[in-house]
Amino acid sequence: MKMNQVPKQFQVTPIHSKDYLVNGEIKSWKGPSSEVFSTIQTENESGEMVPTFLGTIPDMESETALEALDAANKAFDRGKGLWPTMKVKERLTCLEKFAGKMKEHREEVVKLLMWEIGKSLGDSQKEFDRTIDYIYDTVEAYKKLDHRSAKFEKEGGIHAHIRRGPLGVVLCLGPYNYPLNETFCLLIPAIIMGNTAIFKPAKHGVLLITPLLKAFQESFPAWSCKYCFW
Repeated sequence: MKMNQVPKQFQVTPIHSKDYLVNGEIKSWKGPSSEVFSTIQTENESGEMVPTFLGTIPDMESETALEALDAANKAFDRGKGLWPTMKVKERLTCLEKFAGKMKEHREEVVKLLMWEIGKSLGDSQKEFDRTIDYIYDTVEAYKKLDHRSAKFEKEGGIHAHIRRGPLGVVLCLGPYNYPLNETFCLLIPAIIMGNTAIFKPAKHGVLLITPLLKAFQESFPAWSCKYCFW
C-alpha cells in the first residue's frame, strides 16, 4: 500500500525536526541529523515494500547538552531561582495552561505514536489521554499536598510545619515503549515541585514530541523549567 492509499486522517508527511528549546528560546540545530523510519512498511516508487520514512531528528552533541545543563542550573540558582521560589498557584497555572495547549495537538501526536512506535490507534489515543489526565491529577494532588502543609502537625510531642521543596536539576529520560506517558510521569512531578528539568525524549519517540515544543515555550516562563534537547 502506498502512502496516498492510507486513510487520509492517518497519512503522515515527513517531519524534518531541527528545533530544540533551551532557556525559553526555540533554537535551530545546524549540525548533522538522523533519519527516522517506521517499522510499518509502505510501497515506494519502485513498488517495493520498505520501512516508511518519517523524517529526521538532530544528532545533537555534548556542547548543546552542556548548554541545557548550564541553563537549568542558572534557572534553579541553588533554590533561589524564580521558578523554584514561585508561588504554588502560579506554577500550577503554568501546568494547566500547558495541558490545554497539549490537547490542541492530540491528533498529530496520536498519529506519530502510531507510525513512530507502531501502536494501534486505540492504544495511541489511550496513551495521550492518560497523559493529559495524569497532568490534571498531579495538579489536584499537589493542591491537596500544599493545603495540608499549611497546617502544623504534631509528632512525638513536637509541633512542626512541614513543607516540601525542590531538589535541583532533574534529568528526564523516557522509555521508547511509552515515550509520551512514562516520560511525562517523570517530568510533570519534577517541575511541579519547582525543580528545573532537562528533558531528553526516548530514542524511538522524538518526532512525536516536536509538536509540543511551542506549547512548552508558551506555557512556562523563559527562566523556568523546560529545557529540551535531542
